[in-house]
Amino acid sequence: MRKVLSIAAVIMLSVVCGCDEQPQSGSGEWISLFNGQDLSGWKASETPGCFSVEDGVLKLKGGRSHLFYVGDVESADFKDFHFSAKVKTTTGSNSGIYFHTKYQEKGWPDKGYECQVNVSHSDNKKGGGLYGIQDTKELYANDYQWYTQEIIVRGKNITTMIDGKVVANYTEGKPLPKWGNRRLSSGTFALQGHDPTCLVYFKDIKVKPLR
Repeated sequence: MRKVLSIAAVIMLSVVCGCDEQPQSGSGEWISLFNGQDLSGWKASETPGCFSVEDGVLKLKGGRSHLFYVGDVESADFKDFHFSAKVKTTTGSNSGIYFHTKYQEKGWPDKGYECQVNVSHSDNKKGGGLYGIQDTKELYANDYQWYTQEIIVRGKNITTMIDGKVVANYTEGKPLPKWGNRRLSSGTFALQGHDPTCLVYFKDIKVKPLR
């Protein structure tokens, strides 16, 4: 009887624990996309001086610009992946992490999706949401504190997380009229410089390709 009860307890514990599991990201290895020393493997558009490296941290300030990953990992063409970066925002700052995008010299990237980076900017689309697709008004982080922002793409599903909490879980269907070019295909990542007053920091930028 004790053995039966023990087995039952293990099964019940497994069920309870399973309820809080985060999306699985596969068994691949994490690969760094940022060396902490310079912008090797990255290319800025429009306002190159917007991005700099200070004390191992990528600093974003100075105007509208996008920093595209153009390095050797996966030939800068990712399909299914788990992306992770540590982010620190400041008062009123706004940024974003684009994925399945491609280099574009000017303007807001018109290919791929944007995962919003925003805690206290006036835009009510807050950090972790899929901009214009599955937005959130809830705050999952605080300015001036490092937090981890993640994006997982598997097939037609996109999951975003902040500090391990799921923010958006979106399965792509028919194109939305306003955002018809927001489609999963493959592509690179880009970090957004939104405007001259925004100051945002990134570090520990890495990806795990999913097979």
